[in-house]
Amino acid sequence: MGRRNLGPSTRSIYLCLACLSLALHIILAFFCLTVLQTACVLPNSSSSSLNPRTYNQKHQSSSSHKLSISYQNDAIATEKKMIGSGRVNQVIEGATKLEALFKHPLYNLPEVGLLEEDWLLRVTKNEHVGDDMEEDINSDSHWQSTGQEEGYDKVSWTSDAETHPLWLQFHLGITRRKLYNRKDLTVAKMTHYLATQHILGAVQKSGGTQLKLLVSFPNYGQALLKPRKQSREAETDVNLFYFSDFERHNAEIAAFHLDRLLGFNRIPPVVGRLINVTSEIREITTDRKLSRTFFTSPAGNVCFYGQCDYYCSTEHPLCGQPHSLEVSLAAMLPDLSLAPRRSWRSPWRRSYSRTKQAQWEKDPAYCDTVKETPPYNHGTRLVDVIDMAILDFLMSNMDRHHYETFEKFGNETFLLHLDNGRAFGRHSQDELSILAPLQQCCRIRRSTLLRLRLLSNPVFRLSDVMQQSLAQDPLATVAPLLSEPHLAALDRRLATVLQVVETCEEHRDDVIFNDLGTSN
Repeated sequence: MGRRNLGPSTRSIYLCLACLSLALHIILAFFCLTVLQTACVLPNSSSSSLNPRTYNQKHQSSSSHKLSISYQNDAIATEKKMIGSGRVNQVIEGATKLEALFKHPLYNLPEVGLLEEDWLLRVTKNEHVGDDMEEDINSDSHWQSTGQEEGYDKVSWTSDAETHPLWLQFHLGITRRKLYNRKDLTVAKMTHYLATQHILGAVQKSGGTQLKLLVSFPNYGQALLKPRKQSREAETDVNLFYFSDFERHNAEIAAFHLDRLLGFNRIPPVVGRLINVTSEIREITTDRKLSRTFFTSPAGNVCFYGQCDYYCSTEHPLCGQPHSLEVSLAAMLPDLSLAPRRSWRSPWRRSYSRTKQAQWEKDPAYCDTVKETPPYNHGTRLVDVIDMAILDFLMSNMDRHHYETFEKFGNETFLLHLDNGRAFGRHSQDELSILAPLQQCCRIRRSTLLRLRLLSNPVFRLSDVMQQSLAQDPLATVAPLLSEPHLAALDRRLATVLQVVETCEEHRDDVIFNDLGTSN
C-alpha cells in the first residue's frame, strides 16, 4: 500500500495540536506544583483547618495519618479561595458571627474514626450470663434503682443511649481526643439540664482553697457549684497576689465558652443559674458544718460562708437578695473509681510565694530543659501546654499550677482545663508572664494558630463571638457575664499572642507544629 503524502495544511493542523498538547501539560504541571506548595506553606490570612488529632500513633494506621493530612490541606486550599474571592464576608450573611464561626471549615472537618480503646467509658454486655439466657438480655443487662432513696428518680438504664440520663451521655462521649464533640446535641442539652434540674442535695466539696458545693439531682447526676462573690464589674485589687484572688462564678462560665470558641473542647460544660439559698441549700443540706454558717444579715438577706482556707468567714459572706444567689454549675467528670485521672505539675507553675521566683521566671532558656523531659519530649504534650497557656493569657488566669489527664490514655491525650475561677479578674492589665511557654519554646500547634488568626479577623472578631456565645447563658438575662472592658481585653490579648508568634517566626523555622506534634 503506498505512502500517503500529507499536504501543507494537514501538517499545520498536526503541529498546532502538538503545541496545544504541550501547553496543556505545562499548565497541568504548574497547577500541581501550586497545590503542593499551598499544602506546605502556612497561609498568612486567617484561615484553614482543624486537623483531626491523632494522639496514639500505635493505634492509627498510616492511611489514617495520610487522610488526616489530606483533610487539613483541603481545608487550607478552600479557605484561601474563600478569602481570595471575598467569600468570607458572604459566609455570615443571614447568620450571627457565632453561627458563621461554627460553620467555618476550621470547625467542620471530617474526623478520623475512633477505635474502641479511644473511648473513656463503654457500656458492655454482661459476659457472665449463659447462652440459654441470651434471649433475655438481648437489650443488654440493665441497672435499675431501688427507688428507696427519698427524692431520687426510679430509673432503669440499659446500653440503649435513650435510657441514659444526660450526665451519663456526656461521660460516654469522652474520647482520647477531646472532652466532648461540639456538634453533639448532648452538650447543649447538658447546659439546659444543669440550669433547670431540681436540686436535691448540697454539701461542701473538699479540697481547694475557697468554698464550693457539690449539688445532687434526682437522676443521680451531680454538679460543682461556685457562688457569686463579687460584682462582674469589679477588678482584682492590684495589691493582691494571684494566689489570694477571689474565685468568680462568671469566670468559670466564660472560660467554658472561650475554650469552646478556640476549638479546644477541654472544659466540662458550665452554666449560670439563680438559686434560692434557703430552699436549695440551707433546708436540704446534710452537711452540718455548712448549715451552722448560715445567718441573716442586718439587711435581711440570707447568708452563709462555709468552711475553707480563704474567705470563709462572716467578713466574706455569700448572701442572697434576700434569698436569690447567682452561681455557676459545672458538669462533673466520671467518678475516679471508673475513670482515674493523673495530676501533673505544670512546668511553668508559679512559686506561690510573695518573695521567691520560679525557675522559669529566671532562666530564659528554661524550655530547652522542658523539651528534653518526658512527656514533653514526645508527641503533643508540649503544644498542649502551650494551648493551655494561650487560653490562660486570653482570660488572665495566673493560677494554673497543675493540670490533669485521664490515666487510661497515657501520655497521648488532651489536657483537662479545669478550675478557672480566678480568670477574668483584671481587664486593664495583661500579664505577659502567662505566655512564657509560648515565648520560651516558640512552638504552637498549627490548627490553634489558624483559629487565632481567624478570630482576629473583624468578620469573626473574638470579642463579638464571645459576647454572642455568653448571651446564650441563663444569667445573661440578668446582666452581661463579661463587661465591655473584659471583652475588649480579649481582642487586645489575641493581638499580643499573634505578635509573639510572629516574633518567633522571624528567628526560627520550626515554630509551627502539626496536630501529631511534629514540626511542619
